[in-house]
Parts: sequence; C-alpha cells; structure tokens
Amino acid sequence: MHYLDHAATTPVVPEAKAVLLAFLDGDFGNPSSVHAYGRAARRGVEDAREQVAASIGASPAEITFTAGGTEADNLAIKGVATKLQGNGNHVVTTAFEHHAVLHSVEHLQDNGFKVTVVEVGSDGLVDPGRICDAVRRDTILVSVMAVNNEIGTVQDMAAIVAAAKDANRSTLVHSDAVQALGNIPVDVHRWGVDLASFSAHKLGGPKGVGALFVRAGVPVATQLHGGGHERGLRSGTLNAAGVAAFGAAAEVAAKEVHAKAERLLRLRTRLLRGIRAAVPDVVVNGSLDARVPGNLNVSFPGGSGETLLLLLDAAGIACSSGSACQSGALDPSHVLLAIGLPPRLADASIRFSLGRASTEEDVSAVLEVLPEIVERARKAA
Repeated sequence: MHYLDHAATTPVVPEAKAVLLAFLDGDFGNPSSVHAYGRAARRGVEDAREQVAASIGASPAEITFTAGGTEADNLAIKGVATKLQGNGNHVVTTAFEHHAVLHSVEHLQDNGFKVTVVEVGSDGLVDPGRICDAVRRDTILVSVMAVNNEIGTVQDMAAIVAAAKDANRSTLVHSDAVQALGNIPVDVHRWGVDLASFSAHKLGGPKGVGALFVRAGVPVATQLHGGGHERGLRSGTLNAAGVAAFGAAAEVAAKEVHAKAERLLRLRTRLLRGIRAAVPDVVVNGSLDARVPGNLNVSFPGGSGETLLLLLDAAGIACSSGSACQSGALDPSHVLLAIGLPPRLADASIRFSLGRASTEEDVSAVLEVLPEIVERARKAA
C-alpha cells in the first residue's frame, strides 16, 4: 500500500510513540491525583503544554487540551458565543469551513444568533475585505480556517484578523488551524487570532487529543461541566498519555516544518507534472501558490470520485475524495462547491495528501496506475 492521505491522519512519529508507550506502561496515574503517580502524569501533561505552546508561539497558560480538533472548535465557537451573547449575537464564518465549525455556527443560529457566511474565491482564498464588510457592531466572533482541509489553501490570517478588528475592535477571531501546524510555520500572536484549534493526529500524534489556544484574557464559557479540569475551561480526566505524545509530536512538527515543506513540494510538483502528462484535462482545485506543499486536490472530468477512490484503493493507493471527517460520506465536497466548481466536477475530485512518510516510490506508484484508472472510471460513469 502507498499512503497518500496524510490530511486525513498521519502515522504516529517515533518520538510521540516512545512517549505514549512510556506513559501507558509506567506513568499511568490520573494527572489530577496528588500522589506520586498523579504528579508524574501531571508533569508529562505540563511538559506537553509547554511543547505545544512553543510550537505555535503561545504561552503554556494559553493552551487547553481537548479530545480533538472538533471539540476545540466547538469550545471556541459555542464558548465565546455563550460568554459574550450580552454584547452581541452576530457571528461571521466562511462557506468552506470544516463541519465542526459550520455545524457549531448552525447550532448558534438555531438558538437565536445571526450568522453571515462569507463567500470564498475560486482560488480557495478568503478576501479580507469581505470579512471587513461582514463584521458589524454586534459581531462577537469571526471564524476562518488557516489551512483548508480539502484543498490545502493557506489564508493570510494576519490580514483577516486585521480586517475584522478594523471593522470592530471588540470582535474576537478564531481559526481552525488543525491543518496548519506541521505544514506551515504557526505563530498565533503574529497572526493576531484570539483562539485557534489544533489536533494531534494531523501532525504525527495519536488520535483523540487536541488543543485550543485561548489568548490570555479572552472569555470562554465551558461546554463540558464536571470536575473543573483545565482551569475550569474543559472538565474531564485528561488523556495524559495522548497529551504527552501530542507534545512530542508538536515539537517535532515545528522543528521539521521547513525541511518537510521543501521535500513535499518537490514530490507534489513531480506528481502534478505526471498527472498532467497522463491526463491533460485534469483540473487543479484551488490555488497552487497559496497552498500547503503536501496537498494536491484535482478533478478528472467525466469520472466519479467514488469510482476513482475505489479503483485506486484496489491498486494499493490510499487517498480520499474529500474530508475524512464526515463518517465516510462521498457526496460532492461542500468545499469544492463553495469555490464554484460545478457539482459534476466536484464529484470527480481526488485529494492526494503527502506527509512526513511520503516517498518518491509513492508518487511513482500513483503515476503508474492512474491513467488506466481514470479511463476505467470514465467508462463506468
């Protein structure tokens, strides 16, 4: 098998695996317990908090651990809205956000909040001017993802934050940055965001662990009530082993980001050239310039994404036809529809996503089987 679906999840890096196994074997205590076992687990959690904070340019006190990126998004959006609803009831987001953001915003709308959904350009980029125009006097929150999970486009977060703040200085800005850490340098304070979501398994850590950056002083209401863990912001016994492994993975990801980007860009360039040579009418979805180097989202006119995906899988190529976070859904991508792709072309899309473990052999394997697979998919359509 050749794995080209790193945007869905990544293999656990050796550094994170070593920490994870050590915690499962020895430091198994509850990090909230006061005895030696609990204190050892707590040290691992706090070490990870420092590592995650350092990887995104934050302070440890600004990191809250969660069960993943989806929980972090929910906590940010619902938590801010709950806390600030007396100051306003308007929220701004974009049409191609992750469903964890879109559905959280829909939940707010069902409960009386007003929502503006900003359109996205055909290149997959958000115009800061549109954000500025959408923000009103009663806008309490703007949420824009830093890197799109399907087409890999990278937003100018500093410009987006500046536009939102220019329109209303008190408006808070959240970013789903799950696909950013490990793919581009991340500095939340340089971006200017007030909140940002992250997930361990997108950057070489285990599944089921995430983090929410909350800038000091930003008000957020807890959404999980219980024992008051994580400074009262997120109750529930922490997955100490997973958190510790997340810290190790974040440290590796930040350290390797530039070298990894250069290598993946070379692989992606070769992959795209080979695809264009074999299938000249292939369509690249989203900007190639403002894009993480490991992402290549393409459509094959006349084909079906589902058929292409199944044929590639049978040939030993693991990739996807959109987001892997929709319980296996194979409907046309809302992201591709948001950037203006016709439904039939959106339905004919494939996402190849390269990562730390990707090799020249992976690219060669795709190029060897793809021409025949596209031909078969078009005949079956």
